[in-house]
Amino acid sequence: MDLQDTILRVVQEGLLLVLVCSAPPVLAALVVGLIMGVLQAATQIQEQTLALVPKIAAVALALVVAGPWMGAQLLRFTEAIFALVGAVGRGP
Repeated sequence: MDLQDTILRVVQEGLLLVLVCSAPPVLAALVVGLIMGVLQAATQIQEQTLALVPKIAAVALALVVAGPWMGAQLLRFTEAIFALVGAVGRGP
């Protein structure tokens, strides 16, 4: 495998990792925002700041719950990148 293929694979894995690691807080904010929007529409309370606090709490909770897993994924990727840089630095 040549250097260009390796770089493309690393970039692809990095972008996929960003997508996967950002999913839990984004999905939590999406679900809470949808629920708060339905509640605001049902009660006809149109206060914008009312939906903000539950969203922030949901994102914080998602980060606390998924944080160790996200950190492990980022650590695994970083170790793989450092090993790859070391292998490229040594040459063939």
